[in-house]
Amino acid sequence: MNALGGSTMATATMDAQDNARWIAGWLAVCAITILGMILLGGVTRLTESGLSMVDWRPIMGVIPPLTESQWLETFATYQQYPEYQKINQGMDLTGFKQIFLFEYLHRVLGRLIGLMYFVPLVVFALRKMIAPQLLPTLILLLMMGAAQGLLGWYMVKSGLVDRPSVSQYRLTAHLGVAVAIYALMTWLVLRVSTGLPPALKQVSLGGWVLVLGVYTLILSGGFMAGTDAGFAYPTWPMMGETFVPMGYYAEGWQATFEGVATIHFNHRMLAYVVALLVLFLGVQSLRASGDARVRRGAGLMLLALSFQLVLGIGTVLTQVSIPVAATHQVGAVLLLTAVLYWIHAQADQKLVLSV
Repeated sequence: MNALGGSTMATATMDAQDNARWIAGWLAVCAITILGMILLGGVTRLTESGLSMVDWRPIMGVIPPLTESQWLETFATYQQYPEYQKINQGMDLTGFKQIFLFEYLHRVLGRLIGLMYFVPLVVFALRKMIAPQLLPTLILLLMMGAAQGLLGWYMVKSGLVDRPSVSQYRLTAHLGVAVAIYALMTWLVLRVSTGLPPALKQVSLGGWVLVLGVYTLILSGGFMAGTDAGFAYPTWPMMGETFVPMGYYAEGWQATFEGVATIHFNHRMLAYVVALLVLFLGVQSLRASGDARVRRGAGLMLLALSFQLVLGIGTVLTQVSIPVAATHQVGAVLLLTAVLYWIHAQADQKLVLSV
């Protein structure tokens, strides 16, 4: 009986490990695709392609115009909106097709991610492959994804009314939800691949401060993009002829979210603070920790930080060159990924030592 019971337990353990590998792999693929979606969203914004599709058809929108007459009809509809009338007047059909392509791919990839997540989730749930404590978080991610689709259209609508530019508030919210989904999914990948623990309650105060700091910096970048603040001061480390730009907070507290000079300066200052925090915690971990994963996480944070600082300065000096600026956006998410890896490794080490 003991041998039989031991064999049954061993089989159950192996099944649980196999299930965990499937779940971790599925979530990792989804997270990588979301990272690509964030990159494509940045390119769509930088090429000013986001307002080229002026309607939202969740199902039929997967099929693009196929014939010349369909393209002409779609182009004629676009010509009725502010972006064409105030910015792109005189654009030909070929030019329209170019900007349409980026927004079309962005929307189709969003739908693809939804299917990549929803279908396996249902299959894994029906086959009872998902650990009970994990299912609520997976359902939360599904709800966040659905909300993100609605928020994307809500953002686009803000640029179809009177001004040919989306609201920086809605754009930043759209970016923030995308990054939040990616971060939570990445955290689940780390947890599932190591047998679920540690949970968020094991994260240190320094870890929380760092991950929230990086996330806030990403949101600040959203306001930079939404107001085109990156074009205003193509100099570094000075902003024009001074370190603190003229007109800083001259418009009152609302300049935090609407004043170009204030948004740009605050983004730089927040970047410096986050850089110092990453540098301090990363070097401290390399010196004090004997755990290989913690040291690896610290090294990845410092590497990602160096990469991101160079890209940030390059984005300013090149007056928001599309390749540099798009890579800078992805670099911020990669820095967040490295931070998540580090705090997970640190929490895991503390959990092991406490047992």
